[in-house]
Amino acid sequence: MNRYPPFVSLAIVSVTCLILAGNLSAGTADQWDWNGVIGTGQSLSVGQMGKPVISTNQPYNNLKLTTGNLELPIDPDDTNIALVPLVEPIGRYSTNYPSAWPQNIAGETPHTAMADEITALVRASSGHDYITAHSCVGENGQGMIYLKKGAPHVGVNGHAYEASMIETRAFARLARAAGKTYGVSAIIVTHGETDAGNQQYEEQLYKLWTDYNSDIPAITGQSRKIVMIVSQQNACADHSPSAQAQWKIGEDHPDWIVCSGPKYQYPYAGDSLHLIADGYRQLGEKYAQIYYDRVILGQDWQPLAPTGIEHSGLAITIHFHVPVAPLVWDTNFDSPHQSVDEWKNGKGFEVSTAAGTKVAIQSAAISGDAVILTCATDPGANARVGYAMVAEPKKLKSQHTGSLRWGLLRDSDPFVGAVTQLAQPNFCVAFDMTTP
Repeated sequence: MNRYPPFVSLAIVSVTCLILAGNLSAGTADQWDWNGVIGTGQSLSVGQMGKPVISTNQPYNNLKLTTGNLELPIDPDDTNIALVPLVEPIGRYSTNYPSAWPQNIAGETPHTAMADEITALVRASSGHDYITAHSCVGENGQGMIYLKKGAPHVGVNGHAYEASMIETRAFARLARAAGKTYGVSAIIVTHGETDAGNQQYEEQLYKLWTDYNSDIPAITGQSRKIVMIVSQQNACADHSPSAQAQWKIGEDHPDWIVCSGPKYQYPYAGDSLHLIADGYRQLGEKYAQIYYDRVILGQDWQPLAPTGIEHSGLAITIHFHVPVAPLVWDTNFDSPHQSVDEWKNGKGFEVSTAAGTKVAIQSAAISGDAVILTCATDPGANARVGYAMVAEPKKLKSQHTGSLRWGLLRDSDPFVGAVTQLAQPNFCVAFDMTTP
């Protein structure tokens, strides 16, 4: 069922009634005139390879801060910090590598497209305005060690968390001066490549969420917890622990943390690591769709992801949470693993024995909410079943995505981004599981 304009569901009608009555909370305790969104991460969070920027006009009333020519340390009460319309670049361009806020931006980020999509969704369903106020504090190439609270200052790096507190204080001050209310609704995390081999990544990401939810309410006075939306990295390391953690953290902490899904379906730059400007805009629209469901509608959006696995002889059955049924195989992308004889029929799935020997997949078939893999030989107990976790050789990468790890499984979500006018079905997260 399509929950989004132009076909308005009963869920949106209900929210519309609340909006028109002056209540935008949709199941939340607070709602503000300006709704803060903090973006953190590494190069993809700051738009690396996303030039020239596209989103240079703000069609609504969404906001960002300008820091003028200020350099660290920066006082959030400095009058050189001012409100301006949210356009790209969201901040000051970096001039060196590495870089950090307030000169950390490389190109188009997801923020403006995210903000404009949120406003478009709310206006289409209610005619009411909705303003988000965005900060982008990521540090190109840096792991969680430099994003966390209390990060070491090494050269210019280690200021991301501090920068988010400075911008939150500045937004709060400027909101009071304008007679507006302000709080932080969401944190978007576009990260994980540097931490591709980090076995403690989920624990560290959860600690980041808890720290933000401790320190931001002390500034804004909000009682509502902040939703964290985490995008899965698909660029670095086979069987990456950070990619697995970015999916699993939403499974383990579903109330306030959610994985937005993979990024392999978006257009990449030639390095197969970063997106192009339009890819960042599509990612922003996906962030917005999830924000709309989780923050505004108060619904429990979850990505297309496995929920269980069964094994019987040659057959492996993987069950999925499907946001919008039915499951389908995407026909726009090249088939993955065409250079791996054992997996070329797997449509992105990968099967190996417990000892690590590749198992030939004869077919991959959708059956309701499940995919049935028929193997040439019995993979045995404790076999590894992966999806989009192993890279293609660069010369055989998908011409459509540019990612070296991808699959063809998606749902039938009819959501179309208001910014790009492109369809945004939900593609399956990359994952590793073990057969019983």
